[in-house]
Amino acid sequence: MKNEVLLQIGAPAHAGATDGRTRSRVAQLLLKRGAATAAELGAALGLSPAAIRKHLDAMLADDLVETREVRSNLPRGRGRPAKAFALTVAAREELNPHHYDGIASAALRWIAQHHGPEAVSAFAAAQVAALEERCQAALRTADGDPITRAEALAEVLTAEGYAASATTIASGGQLCQHSCPVAHVAAEFPQLCDAETEVISRLIGTHVQRLATIAHGDGVCTTHIPTRHAHPHPPSDRPTHHP
Repeated sequence: MKNEVLLQIGAPAHAGATDGRTRSRVAQLLLKRGAATAAELGAALGLSPAAIRKHLDAMLADDLVETREVRSNLPRGRGRPAKAFALTVAAREELNPHHYDGIASAALRWIAQHHGPEAVSAFAAAQVAALEERCQAALRTADGDPITRAEALAEVLTAEGYAASATTIASGGQLCQHSCPVAHVAAEFPQLCDAETEVISRLIGTHVQRLATIAHGDGVCTTHIPTRHAHPHPPSDRPTHHP
C-alpha cells in the first residue's frame, strides 16, 4: 500500500488508481533489477511499448526514475542507443524508508566517541551476525562453487529485503544488492559495509571485493567474486569476532 501511495502521489492528477498500481509495479521491478530498458519492463509486466513509455515518461517528469545509457560490447546498430531506467535516490528512499537513521547514527557516534572506531566495528559485526546465521541455514544445501553459492545467497538476501541478484561475468561473478536498509548510516560509518562484505565472503567461501555501495552514492551495492580465490574461507562456520 505504501508503494502504491508513493506512485499515485507522483502520478499526474488525471491518472487513476490503475496507473498508480502499474507504476508501483514498475518501481518494484526497478528496485529488484537496479535498471532495465523500456522493452524489458514492458515484457516483464505484459505492457505494450506505448503503454510502458507513457508510465516511464510520467515517472521521469515526477523525478521517480532516471535514465542511463546501456553499456554493451556488441556493435551499435542504427538508431538511438538504448537507455535503461533506474529509480532515483528519492524514489528508492520512499520505497525503503529508514525512520530510525537519525538515532542510529547518533548512537554510533556516541560509541565511536567513548570507545573508539574498533567498538563501532565490533557493533557492526554483531549486527550482521543474525543475518549471517539465517543465510547459513539457507545455504546448507548449496554446493561449494562460489558462483552457485552467490546465486543462492542472492535469493536469501532478496527475502531479507535487499533485492539482490547474482550474475556470471568474464572475471568470475557479481552479487548486486539494489536496496540497503542502512545506507544512510553506512555513509557515515563504513564499518557496516565492511562487516557485511566479510559476511558475504564467508558465506560464499572465497575472498570477494566490494566495487560499489549505495551508501557511497552508487545505484547498487556490487560485490565482485573472482574466479581465482586468493584467500578462501570455509563456507560453513562463522569465525568468532573479537572487538
